[in-house]
Amino acid sequence: MKEGINAIEEKLAMGERMEKFSLDLDCFGAGEKRRLYELMYAHGPGNGKILLLPVDQGLEHGPRDFFPNPPSSNFEFQLSLAEEGNYSGIVCHIGLAEKHLRKYAGKVPLVLKINGKTSIPPDDQAFSPLDASVEEAVCLGADAIGYTFFVGSPRESEDIAQFTFVRQEAKRFGMPVIMWAYPRGIYAETRGGGRNSLAMVDYAARIANELGAALTKINVPQKPGKGEYDHQGPFRAYNQYKDISEKDALKMVVQSAGRAGVLVSGGGKMNDKELLSKVRTCLEAGVDGLIFGRNMWQRKYEDALRVTKEIQQMMLDFPTSEAL
Repeated sequence: MKEGINAIEEKLAMGERMEKFSLDLDCFGAGEKRRLYELMYAHGPGNGKILLLPVDQGLEHGPRDFFPNPPSSNFEFQLSLAEEGNYSGIVCHIGLAEKHLRKYAGKVPLVLKINGKTSIPPDDQAFSPLDASVEEAVCLGADAIGYTFFVGSPRESEDIAQFTFVRQEAKRFGMPVIMWAYPRGIYAETRGGGRNSLAMVDYAARIANELGAALTKINVPQKPGKGEYDHQGPFRAYNQYKDISEKDALKMVVQSAGRAGVLVSGGGKMNDKELLSKVRTCLEAGVDGLIFGRNMWQRKYEDALRVTKEIQQMMLDFPTSEAL
């Protein structure tokens, strides 16, 4: 037992990840393992890293996200990009999946997003109700489901109960769950240093692991909104880390995720240099994959395909420890 503790301490001293997401974790049944294999090895870079193309923004943000590249408002644009670019999978809500996925079955893995909300109401009491079921995901041939959990929202208790139901159903059907772990609500802003502060993103990653998600989608942590955390508040301990680098902040979050895989969101569109720099930072921090939407399909098709190939080439330099 002492040897195990020594190994943990050595990894920490060397800046290595203490626990790792793996296809061979005891918590995965045969169904989950088979589906994760599709995302980690059968598609995408093929070395255990995951590259997902999300198109759930139509519900979350409305049509405005498609304005920079009008052809992208047709889901066939993203499906063609996912197939030709060899993404690990595509993410969408049930309406798009039912209307478009049949001809891509077996070619483009599906992550079905099963809850969501619009951006019309404010986020003060954020909550995403279910808009699809795990059983519907199985019928559509999905290899995972996506669930948005709003960490710190005043409606957090409802979210925990709803996620628990989803996780139990997913386990029954052998379906991996990816948690969009997003701090939201008035308390994340007023007590936590802002929705994307290190304290909030770090907490979100830990929650995904605690509640049983296979993987979690997180944003890159940022400095607290006011430059520091409230010295009387519950997250004041994070003031010692307020000036750390983006890569070191991501490393902290990866540690907090434990055995849950970490996927980093792309966020708003960046230029090529900024995006590729972000990719390298994320990979060097030890993340398990990337989930880039607007940064890909807001580009012209050929540009998106070119950047996709550059990202995948970079990901090949960072295989998982169990790469087959």
